[in-house]
Amino acid sequence: MGPAAAFAAHGCDRRPRLDDRMVLNGIVWKFRTGVAWRDVPERYGSWATLHTRFRRWAKDGTFERMLQAAQAKADTAGDIDWVASVDPTIVRAHRHAAGARKGASIAFVKP
Repeated sequence: MGPAAAFAAHGCDRRPRLDDRMVLNGIVWKFRTGVAWRDVPERYGSWATLHTRFRRWAKDGTFERMLQAAQAKADTAGDIDWVASVDPTIVRAHRHAAGARKGASIAFVKP
């Protein structure tokens, strides 16, 4: 008996829910490759299912909980070094980011 016949026998007319791990693999594949949702291979499930679960998981905090669990596991194993260093000598704002208005002249006031 195939999957469609099994669902019909139980009175269910919907497709079975895709495994969360398979969906997560599809979401990761999409962002690693940078393709559009519609171009994700069918082996991960319907692109619409992947997109719907991605939006749902992003909204309800599932991704944050997964990250926290992975970090806690790695921290317990001693695999994470929590020290971060930022070199401020390479951080530069664009010249237009200084806030001056276009075409404004500089006025000097004598004290």
